[in-house]
Amino acid sequence: QWATIRIEKGVKKPRPQMLKIPAANGIIERDETPMEKEIARLHREHFEFSDIFYFCRKGFEAIVEDEVTQRFSSEELVSWNLLTRTNVNFHYISLRLTIVWVIGVIVRYCFLLPLRVTLAAIGITSMIVGTTMVGQLPNSSVKNYLSEVVHLTCSRILVRALSGTIHYHNKENKPQKGGICVANHTSPIDAVILTNDGCYAMVGQVHGGLMGIIQRATVKACPHVWFERSEIKDRHLVTKRLREHVADKSKLPILIFPEGTCINNTSVMMFKKGSFEIGGTIYPVAIKYHPEFGDAFWNSSKYNIISYLLRIMTSWAIVCDVWYLPPMVRKEGEDAVQFANRVRSAIARQGGLTELPWDGGLKRAKVKDTFKEEQQKNYSKMLVRNGSIG
Repeated sequence: QWATIRIEKGVKKPRPQMLKIPAANGIIERDETPMEKEIARLHREHFEFSDIFYFCRKGFEAIVEDEVTQRFSSEELVSWNLLTRTNVNFHYISLRLTIVWVIGVIVRYCFLLPLRVTLAAIGITSMIVGTTMVGQLPNSSVKNYLSEVVHLTCSRILVRALSGTIHYHNKENKPQKGGICVANHTSPIDAVILTNDGCYAMVGQVHGGLMGIIQRATVKACPHVWFERSEIKDRHLVTKRLREHVADKSKLPILIFPEGTCINNTSVMMFKKGSFEIGGTIYPVAIKYHPEFGDAFWNSSKYNIISYLLRIMTSWAIVCDVWYLPPMVRKEGEDAVQFANRVRSAIARQGGLTELPWDGGLKRAKVKDTFKEEQQKNYSKMLVRNGSIG
């Protein structure tokens, strides 16, 4: 706040108008009028050359700043948090604030980072050793109890390694055994944030390296569902294995992130319908991080996992709110897509996130030609319907 006031009062040089627009509103001023209404307002008996200007403007808006790709970069901050300067207004403020920032760098890298790395090493080692030992026991209630103790204890150590401050709301709605927990996805640490308050059966692809060691150890003590790369492409096989897990009411609730990729904590994108075809009770969870203390978003296209962990371990803290929403079941006559959209809307409302219909797969894939053709047809229908083209 002090830095922001400094900008407002102390900046003597005139700034371009573009930089005065709050970061949350984007770099261009959009016309929020639906295209159908705008075309109706421009209704004319005959087509005029100037009619194309409206579509040109919409095209420029989409190129300069569309509503999808901006969700895959770090959220812009209205005020500087003495970390990464994510706004052009904060390139330089004053010598005094720069000195404070340098002191902060020393504290974060020389004191907090070594302590956090040590705690993370203790947590990961304890997880591997503990689950391996518990996995040697015969299946029983004692084994399940010890497995939950190990998972909870190690997850809480890892949260301490991030200086995590988590506020859990409506704990009476926590996911129950035999259910499916679905949540919005911002970071790989989402699973640790949730496991800090309860145990879940994870679902994911088999990995190699350190992650593979952790997966092989934990699955011995807990019924996680890991898939080989060849299996995960078989949707029917995945659905079958998940249904078998849900059918056993003694097993831990499954934790799934239906978006399939990390979004930057400002919105919720399309939920894959596979999670909602399994049946059973869905327990929605909304997770909202506070970027004033540290950016939890993982831009996997820009940073590898090591770089990402270094960034969050050198932030001030990871602060977030977690809301457990009332359980939801599929209504009669409702298909999986409609059910997924209903759950997504509930999560978006509770977390104060923007709801977007787009597939998070656009993070790495190009838009399909069929989608482009569909939009072209819609534009043509609007023009013909309103008499702009004879």
